Amino acid sequence: MNVVRDFVPHRVLRNPHLMTIAAHLWRRKFPSLPPGVERLFETEPGTRVRAMCHWQENPREHPTLVLLHGLEGSCDSGYVQGTAERAWLAGFNAVRLNQRNCGGGDELTPTLYHSGLSGDIRAVLLELIARDGLRQIFAAGFSMGGNLVLKMAGEFADDTPAEVKAFVAVAPALNLAACADALAEPRNFIYERHFVTRLKARIRAKAQLFPGKYRLNGLDKIRTVREYDDALTAPHSGFRDASDYYARSSAGQFLGRIARPTLILAAEDDPFVPFSSIAAAAKAMQPKIELVSTRHGGHVAFISRSREERFWAEARIVDFCERFVGANDVKDG
Repeated sequence: MNVVRDFVPHRVLRNPHLMTIAAHLWRRKFPSLPPGVERLFETEPGTRVRAMCHWQENPREHPTLVLLHGLEGSCDSGYVQGTAERAWLAGFNAVRLNQRNCGGGDELTPTLYHSGLSGDIRAVLLELIARDGLRQIFAAGFSMGGNLVLKMAGEFADDTPAEVKAFVAVAPALNLAACADALAEPRNFIYERHFVTRLKARIRAKAQLFPGKYRLNGLDKIRTVREYDDALTAPHSGFRDASDYYARSSAGQFLGRIARPTLILAAEDDPFVPFSSIAAAAKAMQPKIELVSTRHGGHVAFISRSREERFWAEARIVDFCERFVGANDVKDG
């Protein structure tokens, strides 16, 4: 078994909030990542998602890494582009996928995105297999995207296509109720306010695109993500309320069914994805699921002291996937 390199945090970023905010504000350039080719995937009738694809010459001869961002992120989030660049340099095709509505795709579906829509990334993987003939596919998600990737992996279970080789989740929000509760803690007000402000702006734009579909009465009174999910996400997505939505959409309950090698990266000091929720879910993990936890790291940050691997988790994603390139059978993992 390969040994995962230890994470040594940047000297001035051992505080989880500083680490998390620094990762969000860090100005990054990706000179080795070639321009992407835009592509729309139809995930269900009337719904498409936008992706930016970076194809190697003769794509079928290379492995492919599909990347999914977190809440109110996009395919242009720094951690997505950084991982895509590292994957590209390692010989992978990279597909930077937006969740529905994200990345400028509000007009591509009348529906809202949420943490239970694992069928969207599933549809993308299946299209890459059927239409593009790709034979070695990996999927990695961050935070909310990590929950979606793990949920999809568990739903695939023993029917996972042979072309899908492994999964990775970074700081996965696999217990949505616990994450909503953590966001509501006073120490996390800056994150809660950021997400709620972005979500409100998105629903207002959505209501303008699809007049009469969304009722925004009381929107100004919403102060928490849970309140938003109660008022908007749940009723417009087939759930009774936020609690029902969280219970049915959390990936933790699906982990025991995952049938491919899977890596979960989590920081024990993550401000709003409680490590306790990941540790609890780990009890259901099969031997194929590898949990790597670090004492520091913040939320989807992992800014390292090393300049060569400044964004540590991105390197670990690619390292893990490389271990299974060329695997012809799930038993190879």
